[in-house]
Amino acid sequence: MCGIVAYVGNRRAFPILIKGLQRLEYRGYDSAGVGIIPDDQNRITTFKQAGKVEDLLEYIGDQDTNGSIGIGHTRWATHGPPNQKNSHPHSSSDGRFSLIHNGIIENYASLKKALEDKGYVFKSDTDSEVLMYLIEDVFKNGLKGFAGKDNNINWDDEDNKTLFKAIRIALNEVIGAYAIVVLNKENPNEFYAARKGSPLVIGIGNNEYFVASDASPIIEYTDKVIYLEDNEVAKINKNQEVVIKTIKNKNKNPYIQKLEQTLESIEKGGFDHFMLKEIYEQPKSIIDTLRGRINPKNNDIILGGIKDHESKIINANRIIIIACGTSWHAGLIGEYLIEDLARINVEVEYASEFRYKNPIITKKDIIIAISQSGETADTLAALELAKAQGALTLGICNVVGSSITRTTSGGTYTHAGPEIGVASTKAFTTQVSVLLLYALRFSQLRKTVDRENYDHLINELNKTPERIEKLLSLNDEIEKISEIYKDARNFLYLGRGVNFPVALEGALKLKEISYIHAEGYPAAEMKHGPIALIDEEMPIVVIATRKDNYEKVVSNIQEVKARGGKLIAIVTEGDTEVKSIADHCIEIPKCFRELSPLLTIIPLQLLSYHIALMRNCNVDQPRNLAKSVTVE
Repeated sequence: MCGIVAYVGNRRAFPILIKGLQRLEYRGYDSAGVGIIPDDQNRITTFKQAGKVEDLLEYIGDQDTNGSIGIGHTRWATHGPPNQKNSHPHSSSDGRFSLIHNGIIENYASLKKALEDKGYVFKSDTDSEVLMYLIEDVFKNGLKGFAGKDNNINWDDEDNKTLFKAIRIALNEVIGAYAIVVLNKENPNEFYAARKGSPLVIGIGNNEYFVASDASPIIEYTDKVIYLEDNEVAKINKNQEVVIKTIKNKNKNPYIQKLEQTLESIEKGGFDHFMLKEIYEQPKSIIDTLRGRINPKNNDIILGGIKDHESKIINANRIIIIACGTSWHAGLIGEYLIEDLARINVEVEYASEFRYKNPIITKKDIIIAISQSGETADTLAALELAKAQGALTLGICNVVGSSITRTTSGGTYTHAGPEIGVASTKAFTTQVSVLLLYALRFSQLRKTVDRENYDHLINELNKTPERIEKLLSLNDEIEKISEIYKDARNFLYLGRGVNFPVALEGALKLKEISYIHAEGYPAAEMKHGPIALIDEEMPIVVIATRKDNYEKVVSNIQEVKARGGKLIAIVTEGDTEVKSIADHCIEIPKCFRELSPLLTIIPLQLLSYHIALMRNCNVDQPRNLAKSVTVE
């Protein structure tokens, strides 16, 4: 999704903006731009260009980029194609103000018509320019011509006529999601920021401030941050403390937090790509996620974020897991685990569809929202619906201070660390790890698993990171298999039981980064349609581990071979039966069935990575995709 970076202080702004935009490239984008107020000049210099940040730099060349205050933006196109005119920043009609915007203004059409009736001429196709002109018009004229209820603006009093106030008032007229930063050429010491439904963080330095969509552009300069809340507007002046008000004019005290991230965590660390680095970080990420949550003396699970809600969990009628994409696949695994171990009915819903189906939600339901970023718009909207119906809401997120963590009643952080690659890897395995902890803790509370089996599962879970390390040593072998199938046009992924969602996730990874069509199916469903596709050109990836209906999966494999399909099998260490049939076998260490998704997914991630690389695809920033989907 779009990225925002801004700076005001005593340093030269341009290098900070460019480096910040490069740090935000992982979010996905198709154009970039910066706006700078030159020192001692009453104007805003704007540079913007379709393409990548490097295209923007080439466009700027040796033009003057002097100035100690500026804003930068990477755009992921929604309204209007990715071209120069639709790139940000957008200027007011008189050139006084400049705005960058993440999100979507849902009522932009009606606002645009009202502004056109007032004589404004639009230069772009974007909803963001509508927002810029709305703020400009409110600054000049109050709310004349709009349907606003807050008309207590005395613009006759010039001392009361501030951009800060105009932004606050204008945002009351906006329906949708936004994170914005606004410059005023007449005040080179300050800018204004606001958010609703799209993240924005303020970094606090020494007589300088940084603003960004997330902490990655900031951590190089400061570890003190303020996370703006929904419906808040901030005045950020390099010579003053940050002033925050709600759009309803309520004063807020800024809450300063310490960043836990490090600069090293967002660098490639010697790897060619962030995705490969993050695949290899999974043993550590799982260790970090488990740390402090399993009592080494008695194996009891300690989850502080849900402790206050355990009585509701014991008596819950059902659990509804809501998520999107990779997080949805983790949720499907969670369904298997929680139903099997804790014997609670679980439903897994696409967050994007959940609230549109008029769902039945009761006060005895538990809603678990899963999101790496904690900012997924569809998931947040589904959460709000669930809360309105009185259900207990819990979140599983990776990003501290994200919107989902502030919306839910409790929950658990994964400790994957920053995930820069758009295709999620370590976030997935840490989400599954947390869901397994939930399943085991719920089984404790409901007394549905005997102590011996429970202890065995905990002990095996603690061994999982070293088993993943062992799997990663197969990278070269998987690279050779990838070379054989890199030109395939279609893939089929098959799994059963708890590994069916892994087949879905493996197919998604291949689609995301290599642009090869791939589908995941329960192995037994192959005969109900997909078998018609199988021929000598079709690679089939089958998860055939020993404890997941092995004999039945072997029968499915025989059916594939009978039709000439090329078989890549994920098998348990020591397997001989599948090895005698499959074209290629990748062995995973022996483990409990409940833990197998944490292992079976690793070779599928590596397979996708190598195939994409061999097809010259942008592994970290695949086309058309965004890391965090903050619009519906």
